Amino acid sequence: MKDLEPTAGAPVGTRSIAFVASDADAAREAVETLTRRYGAVAPDQADVIVALGGDGFMLETLHKSLPRAVPIFGMNRGSVGFLMNEFREAGLVERLDKAMPVVLHPLRMRATRIDGTEEEALAINEVSLLREVRQAAKLRVRINGVVRLDELICDGILLSTPAGSTAYNLSVNGPIIPLGAGIMALTPISAFRPRRWRGALLPHDATVVIDILEPAKRPVSAVADFTEVREVGAVEIREDRTVNLTLLFDPDQNLAERMLKEQFLP
Repeated sequence: MKDLEPTAGAPVGTRSIAFVASDADAAREAVETLTRRYGAVAPDQADVIVALGGDGFMLETLHKSLPRAVPIFGMNRGSVGFLMNEFREAGLVERLDKAMPVVLHPLRMRATRIDGTEEEALAINEVSLLREVRQAAKLRVRINGVVRLDELICDGILLSTPAGSTAYNLSVNGPIIPLGAGIMALTPISAFRPRRWRGALLPHDATVVIDILEPAKRPVSAVADFTEVREVGAVEIREDRTVNLTLLFDPDQNLAERMLKEQFLP
């Protein structure tokens, strides 16, 4: 991620803006143009961060902003741009003043390796468990301490937030979840047994534990957005409502409306 150097006289009105850009040429050019026009401060001094790139870069920016939880306004200079606003050079201050906030709560993953060591990570989109070798994974699924699936034979499984439900979750035929619904999606990846199980919708306060069966023979990795832990023996996942991440959207491009439209695309 490229953070532009602070510019003298950076605060615009009562708002201090930082610009960050992905490595894409279009993103770098855009952030340089915007900085010349509006000035900029460093991200750790900003009231708002404007991120130029695609959805992957937005996730990266959200993770980097975790210590301060500063609001982030994205403008699309990438490919999909589902989490981004339309790029326009003019009227940025007015757009920020009118922007609608969306507060996201990430998932907290605690992965225990076969050797007993643990690692924690946060996921804004999803936590996914994936087989590491040619053999399918064998998993046991516990919800709030109750075994719901004794044995799931599959390529993997994922637990998705509402914001992440249109990403990897949707690509493996998981449901799109409206923002504010208070639920998460537990979705299998290429399930072999039981064949008819297509996943479950869980309350946002549920604690999900995935036990890996035969971990030495069928190793599994756990991935929370950008953090991968290999050869895990068990993974605990829950929503962390003590962490608040704020995205800003133009009123006519709010995330809730985009997610509703996504369910009616041909």
